[in-house]
Amino acid sequence: MVTQRSRQRARDERAPRSGSPIGPAETSMPSSASSIDTVSEGEAISTALVADRLRHLQPLDADDSAVRAVRRTREINLSKVAVAMSDTLAFVLAMGVAWVLTQIRVQGDPVSFAEYALVAVLATPVLVAALASRRLYQARFVTRRSDEFRRLADGLLLTVVGMVMIAFLLKVPVSRTWVVVALVISIPALWFEREVVRQFFRRRRVTGRSTRRVVVVGNNGEAAAVVAMLEADRSLGYEVLAVVDGEVHGAPEDPSQPLDLVARTVNAVRENSATGVVVTATAMDLRTSNRLIRVLTHAGLHVELTSALSDVETSRISVRPLGRYPVLYIEPVLPYGWRPIAKRCFDVVVASTALVLLAVPMAVVAALVKITSPGPVLFRQRRLGRGGEFFEVLKFRSMVPDAEARLIDLRESNEADGPLFKMTDDPRVTRIGRFIRRTSIDELPQLWNVIRGEMSLVGPRPALANEAQDWSPELFNRLRVRPGITGMWQVSGRSDTGFDEYTRLDLYYVDNWSLLVDIGIVLRTIPSVLAARGAR
Repeated sequence: MVTQRSRQRARDERAPRSGSPIGPAETSMPSSASSIDTVSEGEAISTALVADRLRHLQPLDADDSAVRAVRRTREINLSKVAVAMSDTLAFVLAMGVAWVLTQIRVQGDPVSFAEYALVAVLATPVLVAALASRRLYQARFVTRRSDEFRRLADGLLLTVVGMVMIAFLLKVPVSRTWVVVALVISIPALWFEREVVRQFFRRRRVTGRSTRRVVVVGNNGEAAAVVAMLEADRSLGYEVLAVVDGEVHGAPEDPSQPLDLVARTVNAVRENSATGVVVTATAMDLRTSNRLIRVLTHAGLHVELTSALSDVETSRISVRPLGRYPVLYIEPVLPYGWRPIAKRCFDVVVASTALVLLAVPMAVVAALVKITSPGPVLFRQRRLGRGGEFFEVLKFRSMVPDAEARLIDLRESNEADGPLFKMTDDPRVTRIGRFIRRTSIDELPQLWNVIRGEMSLVGPRPALANEAQDWSPELFNRLRVRPGITGMWQVSGRSDTGFDEYTRLDLYYVDNWSLLVDIGIVLRTIPSVLAARGAR
C-alpha cells in the first residue's frame, strides 16, 4: 500500500502541472543550449586574451630582421671555425716539436714517426672538443688573459689524457717522455697562437669588423659613460646603434600590459637590426629591468646588464645567489699577508738584478750627463711616499741646474691638465737630457729607491707636495701604496694621458694590485719605453 502511494506520487511529480504549457523536459532543453553558448563565449574571450598577452610577451616576430641577424650569428660561425683550425695547427706543430725532443732523449724508440703522427692527428678532435667545453670559442669567456690561460691549460690537460687513451686503444706504446713534453710545449705554443689570434681580432674590431651591433638602454650618467667607452675603444668590439631612454613613460595600471620602455627598445632593435642590448642597471627599477630582459632574451638577443661598478678588477668579483637575487661579492683589499711580502721580494730581486746588469750603461750615462752640462749627475727631489712620508727620488739629471727656478716663467706654457706640468719643447732640458727622458733612462737610479724600500717597481707616480694641494679627497688613496717607477698610467700613454685618466688609473691600481698585475705592467713597460709612447 505504501509502495503504491509512493509510485503514484513519483508519477504525479513527473507529470506536467495544471496550466503549464510545457513540461519539465521541454524547459531543460533551452537551458542547456544557453549554458553551451555561455561557455563558448567565455572560451573565445579567454583565447583572445591569451593571444593578446602572448603578442605582448613576444614583440619580436620570427620574421624580424633583428631575429634573423641573431640566428645568422648562431649558424656556422666562420670565425670560430678559423680559430679552431688555428688551435689544431698549433697543437700538431707542438706535437712534432715534442717528438723531435723525445727522439733526442730516448734512444731506440720502437714507435715510428707515423704512429706518433697518427695519435696526434686523431687527438685533434679531442682538442677542439676539450677547448669548446672550456668555452674557449666564446669571446665573453676569454676577455681576460688569465682566464683564457687557465681554461687553455685545463683543456690541453684533457686533450693529452685523451691522446693517451687513443694510443692505448690503438695499442701504440708511445713514450711517456713524449706525453709529458707534449703537454709542456703545447701550453705555451697555443698560448702564443691565441695571443696572435687576439691581436688579429682586435685589429678587425678597430676597423669596424667582427663587431656586435647593440642598443644601449638608459639615459643617466652610467649609460653615457658606457656609450662613451664603447665609442672611444673600438677594440672592445661593440657598435652602438641607438640609445633608448631608460625611463618608463605612462606605466600601465595593469601589470600585464607592455611597458612603453619595452616597446621603444624593441623598435630600436628592429629599426637598427641590432643583435644585442646593453641595459644600464642604474637607469631603471628592478621590476622594469626584469620585464625588459625577459622579453629580449626570449627573442634570442644577447643581453648584457651593467653592474653599476667601474674600475674593479673582475677577478675580485664573483656572482652568488642571495635568496632569489644574484649578488656580486667583491674581494676586500688586504694590505697584509703574503701578497705584500711577495711584492716586496719581487721588487728587491728585480731591482738588484737590474742594477747589476745595467751598471756599465748607467756609468756611461752618468759620464755623459757630467760632460755635456755643468751640475750634479743625479737630480734629487722630495716626493710623497706611502702614508704621506717624504723621500728623495733619484734621477739622472736631464735639465739645467736651475730648472726649478725657471718653472715659474713656464707655467703658462703647460700642456698638461690638472696639477701636472708637461711641455713638448721644454727649454730647460739639456741635449743628453732629451735622449734619456725620451727613453726613460733618467728613471734608472730609482732602482736604488726600490731597494731602500721607498718605492716599488710598479705603483702610482711619486707626486710633488704642491701637486697634492690640487688633489680631490679620493685621490689621496694613492698614498696607501708605495709609488712606482712604472705603473698603469705610464704604460697607458704617460704624458699623452689626461689628468682624469691619470687619476682613474692610479686609483684602479691601488684597489686591484697583485703580483700578476705588477709582472704584466713591467712586461708592458718594455715596448712602451722602446716606442717612446707619451715620453717628453
